Amino acid sequence: MFRRLVLALCFLAYPAAAGDHLMVCGADEVIRIDPAASPAKRLWSWSAADCDELPADLKNAFATTDECKPVDGGKHLLVSSSGGGCALLDLPSGKTLWWARVTNAHSIEALPGGRIAVASSVGTTGNKVVLFDRHVPEEPITELPLKSAHGLVWDDGRKLLWALGYDILIACRIDGDSLEKMQSHELPDADGHDLRAVPGSQELMLSTHKGVWLFDREKHTFRPQPRMHDWETVKCIDIHPANGRIAVVRAEGGNWWTDTVRFLGPEGGTPVDGEKVLYKARWITDGKPVNPPH
Repeated sequence: MFRRLVLALCFLAYPAAAGDHLMVCGADEVIRIDPAASPAKRLWSWSAADCDELPADLKNAFATTDECKPVDGGKHLLVSSSGGGCALLDLPSGKTLWWARVTNAHSIEALPGGRIAVASSVGTTGNKVVLFDRHVPEEPITELPLKSAHGLVWDDGRKLLWALGYDILIACRIDGDSLEKMQSHELPDADGHDLRAVPGSQELMLSTHKGVWLFDREKHTFRPQPRMHDWETVKCIDIHPANGRIAVVRAEGGNWWTDTVRFLGPEGGTPVDGEKVLYKARWITDGKPVNPPH
């Protein structure tokens, strides 16, 4: 009861300029933080264990959250976990509107027509992109093979779903209830990890084991990201659409996590109060896209 009261008071204290907040995840909670403080202040959190809408046998599938992506103008939040849990949440209530179980889910994306795509990474029943109807929990529509699927970006201008795998970047068309691969591009380095669109640009930004790259969606070419081209084990890159600041989560100490979100443009870093396991960080903002600094 005390914990819920504290979170409620923190939520009421949100400043008007919410564009500088981040959603972060990695362990069994998704947390909204104010990164201006060090350590970053917790403003809101969600845990599957406290969610009445989720089936009881799915709650333990969110122990290692690996995606926390605001969608629909910040009205909803997509969550996935390597434990297999996937969910669409209402914000700020945290009510679960849709859920599914997907092997080693590593990212999740909202698509037109009420669809949701999930990147299913390595596993006996993994290595694929899975398509769902956001109004029908647990029942997949179709799937498309992709080794170690890790990142997803919907490209509304081209009407394509970009998906990042172990050693390729593919582009898919949604045709009714099917996914059709239209393009395939070999990565400059193996172990594709995170994939994000660069606001106001035709480029995608992606991380591999050894570095961070930019992919031109028109020319179909890769180039090193100038500031992070040699940064290994980058688990997350996210670009603020209004001011271009880049949030980075980079694994440390031989682990797959860290306790600090780092920034470029301007540079900086902040640990998250009370959190040791961070894997993804996503800006939540109402700002307009601009070209970020490269």
